Amino acid sequence: MSSEDHQATPTHCAIPAALEAVGERWSFLILRGAFNGLRHFEEFQSTLGIARNILSNRLARLVEHEILSREPDPADRRRVAYRLTEKGRELLPVLLALRQWGDRWICKTPSNPVLIDRASGQPVAPICVRAADGRPLALHELDWVDRSTLGDDQAR
Repeated sequence: MSSEDHQATPTHCAIPAALEAVGERWSFLILRGAFNGLRHFEEFQSTLGIARNILSNRLARLVEHEILSREPDPADRRRVAYRLTEKGRELLPVLLALRQWGDRWICKTPSNPVLIDRASGQPVAPICVRAADGRPLALHELDWVDRSTLGDDQAR
């Protein structure tokens, strides 16, 4: 992703930390379930077919990383509900990008069901890297630069 004269190597990259939080198959499937409305341990377990001990471990890790919250179910205080936090909801584009990539390169056929925009009824557009002004960017149009070289308004 760098041009010949701007060969910067990412020295502090968030990818390893992000993978530590969610980069495991069952965690992604639990998140997919949460995005699809699953809230209770039993729902995750029966829908995913995951062993109880693995599910318990993965849910605890997602709660520990503040991706899911664990709270009493308002409908039945004896039960616990798992809900996506803001941090968790922001993983939606990541899951969509993985699914779209898998449809194209691994499964070779589109997944079913398809995610649509409720307003238009149309499938969501493919996830892509975009410039600040919204135009799609190709790999050859990107460079890694040290964040300190950017202005304060650009460094976010």
